[in-house]
Amino acid sequence: MFKKILIANRGEIACRVIKTARRMGIATVAVYSDADARAPFVRMADEAVNIGPSAASESYLVAEKIIAACKQTGAEAVHPGYGFLSERTSFAEALAKEGIEFIGPPVNAIAAMGDKIESKKLALEAGVNVVPGFVGEIDDTEHAVRISEEIGYPVMMKASAGGGGKGMRLAYSEQDVREGFEATKREGLNSFGDDRVFIEKFILNPRHIEIQILGDKHGNILYLNERECSIQRRHQKVVEEAPSPFVTPKMRKAMGEQCVALAAAVGYYSAGTVELIVSGADPSGESFYFLEMNTRLQVEHPVTEAITGVDLVEQMIRVAAGEKLEMTQDDVTIDGWAIENRVYAEDPYRGFLPSTGRLVHYEPPVEPWADDGDANGRRGVDGVRVDDGVFEGGEVSMFYDPMIAKLVTWGETRGEAADLQIQALDAFRIEGLGHNVDFLSAIMQHPRFRSGELTTGFIAEEYPDGFEGAATSDHLKRALAAIAGVIATADADRAQRIDQRLNGRTAPPGDWVVTLDGRDYAVSLEEDGITVDGAQIELEMEYTPGDVIVDVEVDDDPLTIQLKPTRTGYAITTRGAKHVLRILPAHIAHLASHMIEKIPPDLSKFLICPMPGLLMKLHVGEGEDVQPGQPLATVEAMKMENILRAEKAGVVAKINAAQGDSLAVDAVILELE
Repeated sequence: MFKKILIANRGEIACRVIKTARRMGIATVAVYSDADARAPFVRMADEAVNIGPSAASESYLVAEKIIAACKQTGAEAVHPGYGFLSERTSFAEALAKEGIEFIGPPVNAIAAMGDKIESKKLALEAGVNVVPGFVGEIDDTEHAVRISEEIGYPVMMKASAGGGGKGMRLAYSEQDVREGFEATKREGLNSFGDDRVFIEKFILNPRHIEIQILGDKHGNILYLNERECSIQRRHQKVVEEAPSPFVTPKMRKAMGEQCVALAAAVGYYSAGTVELIVSGADPSGESFYFLEMNTRLQVEHPVTEAITGVDLVEQMIRVAAGEKLEMTQDDVTIDGWAIENRVYAEDPYRGFLPSTGRLVHYEPPVEPWADDGDANGRRGVDGVRVDDGVFEGGEVSMFYDPMIAKLVTWGETRGEAADLQIQALDAFRIEGLGHNVDFLSAIMQHPRFRSGELTTGFIAEEYPDGFEGAATSDHLKRALAAIAGVIATADADRAQRIDQRLNGRTAPPGDWVVTLDGRDYAVSLEEDGITVDGAQIELEMEYTPGDVIVDVEVDDDPLTIQLKPTRTGYAITTRGAKHVLRILPAHIAHLASHMIEKIPPDLSKFLICPMPGLLMKLHVGEGEDVQPGQPLATVEAMKMENILRAEKAGVVAKINAAQGDSLAVDAVILELE
């Protein structure tokens, strides 16, 4: 077994690998960029080596710096995590030349399966179903248009070396191809150093299901069941679960055996994932097609660990050291249900725009997962597991992936796991930047999610006009009004205790008018209970003025709320929605109609940058006429290109930024007249 390994990655996956290596008695080395100098994974490792500037292209993507760090520290092996160099054959080959073990699959497998074009050819030869499309290099945009028309719209354009949702465009028409082909090439080149693109038929009502593969160097290959990853946004997975509510035992066996055969064809070992696209319209499950193989550990591996009890990181290390798998296919079982939500630094209330910045407050619902070696321990604390690599006071940088944490829950049933997610998300405190916690909670509560009727179009179909918060029942609104009354009384009581008040001490009000979502609720606190609009409500809570997270029981149902004071009350966040409550004593509430509301200024004539990013291209010049929907500028943020379009017709009066400029959020790019 290795004595020392280096983790060629950052963030939560670096922390994940370090924890398991530490349990196995293996010393660890972290490599870090300037931006990550204070990151938790750097402090956790036994040794840490700075490898350069913040940009990944000058640090984490430079193989020579990783190898130099191995030599400097005496690391015998490298775990690449996912992303960065994890699927670069040149990196694995360079390590081999230096006698350093790569904790991953063989080079030939990475080469064969890491290239989407070549892997599709190999899958065809192996008799695996593949999605109809053009397998080969595409010359230019005109060639792409001809191919797309031959295949039939809609089509998907993908960067050959792409992954993680980057370098992908869905096209429903010739115009979409013309607008997106060059952008797909650029994203592939910028993110992966390869601008080749292929085009394939887009399967309608598709489900994204993947099979976890694990093999050793002695020819043993197993499949560790499936994961459902259909809930995606911009082809980036948001929710993953294991097992899939769609897959039957018969389907699981057919998919698993076919994926094992594909892995065996390239002599695969270590952990890997075969991604399949399955027609949700075919309940037989026979309409599944090979999508790609990820020759690395997946972000969503914890859900597989939770239902199988297998530590995938540990197995990768053991396989790399030459050990045989101690389990057989018959040993792989399914125990319960696990769901993973990816907590991202993006603002769903503003069109999911990237939201970089400082984590002013960061408090996960449970302590971050610590690897104690127990199979049940991989399910976290009482079925809640947090994998993260951030800390309160740290920054989510524009240089890397916007993930803050992975929240994993396990239950005996799918419903239990989803309910645990809702409770844990309610208690997840993040302040200082936009995040998607409310959105994730809304998904967990959504009737369509609970039914298991999922497709990759779930988010676009269920939230076509964006996200404005989860739906809130009348019962919950009444409960929030009652909670607000209790909080207001407690705050008033504390205020009354201040010494030397001119009018002396008076009893705090017990009658309040709480305004929520435009409706007034009459809340009365009496000795024998609390009423809302005259109806009794059962409420149990402990609140001390200043608390920001409060656990409540409403009619015997548990509820966690997060509080933030406002000028006239509180903003309460719970169950996937934010509510601003105005709380006034009943005897003065009727005067609220005399309060003047501030009207926001009209900003429609400005093109405002919605996120921090790089101005890649200006599509118009001063004096040009523009029409609604016309592209005005392209901004790159988090390595994704975002096209900003005109909201109304007008003439470009002034341009305030130039191509190549770094833009702050809300920077004015141009003005219309």
